[in-house]
Amino acid sequence: MIKLLSLLALLWVYMAVVGATHTADLSRKSFPKGFLFGTATSAYQVEGMASKGGRGPSIWDEFIKTPGAYFSFFKHLLEDINLMVNLNFDAYRFSISWSRIFPNGTGKVNRKGVAYYNRLINYMLRKGITPYANLNHYDLPLALENKYLGWLSHDVVKDYADYAEFCFKTFGDRVKNWMTFNEPRVVAALGYDNGFFAPGRCSKAYGNCTAGNSATEPYIVTHNLILSHAAAVQRYRQKYQEKQKGRIGILLDFVWYEPLTRSKADNYAAQRARDFHVGWFLHPLVYGEYPKTMQNIVKDRLPKFTKEEVKMVKGSFDLIGINQYTTYYMYDPHTSPPKDLGYQADWNVGFAYERKGVPIGPRTKLYEEDILCVQAYSNWLYNVPWGLHKAIMYIKERYGNPTVILAENGMDDPGNLTMSKALHDTTRINYYKGYLAALKQSVDEGANVVGYFAWSLLDNFEWRIGYTSRFGIVYVDFKTLKRTPKMSAYWFKKILRKNK
Repeated sequence: MIKLLSLLALLWVYMAVVGATHTADLSRKSFPKGFLFGTATSAYQVEGMASKGGRGPSIWDEFIKTPGAYFSFFKHLLEDINLMVNLNFDAYRFSISWSRIFPNGTGKVNRKGVAYYNRLINYMLRKGITPYANLNHYDLPLALENKYLGWLSHDVVKDYADYAEFCFKTFGDRVKNWMTFNEPRVVAALGYDNGFFAPGRCSKAYGNCTAGNSATEPYIVTHNLILSHAAAVQRYRQKYQEKQKGRIGILLDFVWYEPLTRSKADNYAAQRARDFHVGWFLHPLVYGEYPKTMQNIVKDRLPKFTKEEVKMVKGSFDLIGINQYTTYYMYDPHTSPPKDLGYQADWNVGFAYERKGVPIGPRTKLYEEDILCVQAYSNWLYNVPWGLHKAIMYIKERYGNPTVILAENGMDDPGNLTMSKALHDTTRINYYKGYLAALKQSVDEGANVVGYFAWSLLDNFEWRIGYTSRFGIVYVDFKTLKRTPKMSAYWFKKILRKNK
């Protein structure tokens, strides 16, 4: 009887989620003419060939100690582009591996790496897929980490700009959409505040790291990332943009933070979280300085831009990519910040995932033999479409309604699901329905969003958690590398049909 009740409860939750986001009429026609639909991946997660083809190691090869232990996009290049075409997608957001172009970060060019990206770009264009090239997705060349501690050194700014310029010069006759970084906040926070990502630096109080300072290093790294971005944009605008007629931007992650209560304290806590999250990068790019909230809290630990740097940083984008997956409640803990300073500690907020016993969105997984999950696998990922709408409208209203692409959005299943269950991903379809409906609402209300990219085309290597998570709309057998589209892939194919 208890099992039956639990199954009925599970079914009720599932039906409630589906009903709440029912969007039967959702299709390409729901969005403005020319609105772009694509998929996204990153070099380190899908390329493989880590120690072949002339590629040099990145900080992630060193961090996970298993270089090359992920599957090869190289061998399935044409197949995967053909998949995108067959599923009616318009664009592909991929990343270029810096160490595949410059194995040592600078100096000698790896011509095999250049040939690979030329082949990828040319085939995409042949098949009618628009390339969106991202110059860095977490994977800094290890040689630069060993040479001068990578992002912690101002030296990285010139080296990154040189690498970016090489890509503009080499691929820019065909690539018209450039992104400098994917989720640089994640690099700074997870790489230098808690050490969860490469290069694994942090204070002892915040992680199991052998070196680092959580109080200062995340801010130094972000400063150098912003300057690297701006220097690359400056090179592009001065030397290539007019002739190549492209555009350039940056990809920023943004969790929406909703106040737990209507109290002033909780509203301030939510705003601190937004400022320390997306504002950390977007505020300098739009206004030429870090948010006042951060300046007041971090004080002299927060680097300052010189007058010349402000000129270079302010306005250094043509479009902004937003990666948006989930939403949390924020509250004021009414406690003093901890004595051990750090980036996350500086927020001085409490995270909540339910209000008065009601979860902010479905998350907890319940698996039964004949009932599919109603939730994402990752414990951080709650299905909250209204959070996407609020995030997009926040950027519209606070940052001057810039041109935006929703550059990542999706959910995952466990890596060990049987293939039959993994292919029957109705939960993912429901997730996409809800978020696309929220995106449509944002566009209808005047947000200048021009494209949407699903994460991800393929099940792939999910960084620190490896192959335990599957975000793809295409199932990948990690032993044979065989690709099989899931129900969600066919759902996209249906809604993205083009009028002939």
